[in-house]
Amino acid sequence: MTTATTTERKATMEARSVRDDVSAGPPGAPPATVKCLVWDLDDTLWSGILLEDGEVRLGDAVREVIAELDSRGILQSVASKNDPDLAWRRLERLGVAEYFVHARIGWGPKSDAVREIAERLNFAEHTIAFIDDQPAERAEVAFHLPRVRCYPAERAAELPALPEFSPSVVTVDARRRREMYRAGLARDADRAGFTGPDEEFLRSLEMVLDLARADGERLSRVEELTLRTSQMNATGVHYSDAALRGLLADPGHEVLVATLTDRFGPHGAVGVLLLERHPSVWNLKLLATSCRVVSFGVGSVILRWLIGQAAEAGVHLLADFRPTERNRIMEVTYRFAGFGDTPCRCREGLAEPAGDEGTVRLHLEPAPQQEPTTMRLIAPDLCGTVI
Repeated sequence: MTTATTTERKATMEARSVRDDVSAGPPGAPPATVKCLVWDLDDTLWSGILLEDGEVRLGDAVREVIAELDSRGILQSVASKNDPDLAWRRLERLGVAEYFVHARIGWGPKSDAVREIAERLNFAEHTIAFIDDQPAERAEVAFHLPRVRCYPAERAAELPALPEFSPSVVTVDARRRREMYRAGLARDADRAGFTGPDEEFLRSLEMVLDLARADGERLSRVEELTLRTSQMNATGVHYSDAALRGLLADPGHEVLVATLTDRFGPHGAVGVLLLERHPSVWNLKLLATSCRVVSFGVGSVILRWLIGQAAEAGVHLLADFRPTERNRIMEVTYRFAGFGDTPCRCREGLAEPAGDEGTVRLHLEPAPQQEPTTMRLIAPDLCGTVI
């Protein structure tokens, strides 16, 4: 046995060991969900070698895997040593090119291609999976990217049955994640070529922010936002699905979900607002918005809408806030909107804020607000609802 062969086998065994460790996670914990599967092409996605055989075949089983993972919100890409134009045309002919984002087809190391895909998607390494028929290619990726999970091509058909490819909840946004990423690519390209002031670019997007009361279908996305959003989360409190459903049934609470669209397509659900209303004061218990829309000013638009609603209703506003190292932007948003530490009797009789002792209540005597200038807002009238 040659030294090269011994080294390759050792690397492959180490790669398999790393894959097992990453997939298993802490004892008793489910493996981290894969967010993107990166496919090799020759003898993996299709049968045959494109540059040698000319014709290659996409099996029904692999085609079904591609469609199934896509329906679960798992993005898919390509890292292949091939002629880029020829390989992409073949994917188009096979009718699956639309499923793949940020494909990297060329002659460089596959670890570089997988790394570029992860960086372009802004996904952590441990949420990426790679499938290839060649042990040496899997070992090369595992050596340079030890937290990427690697799978041999012969396991392709069983991937949808594995727990790491089976998210516990598939939200409305997850089912159209690929569509949202493609819209994001077009949006970013347009922004890069725009030469005017930033506010003009935002107006050019023709954004529509829809703020609506949550329903059963949207609740999973609300829970996800309260769990994953930290930079633009006022308190960091996680509200479970059961807790949210209880609040929906309470006439004294409002659970609102913000969705955003523009001329390029949907951004999906980007914000959640949890409000408890009393006759003389409204308590904003949670405001969380996706980090993806920070630059669009969504948080400020939602907050100013609420201030205007409270002014019309003739009530004060109290906003629960827990400062952390990560949510400084949210604090600036509150302060810029006029919230402060002024004591007021409107606090009397309210239950203590949810969360730890670091949560404070910011106070505001609201005034009428102007309509947003960079987007159209669709929102309910809270003033006409009986408490």
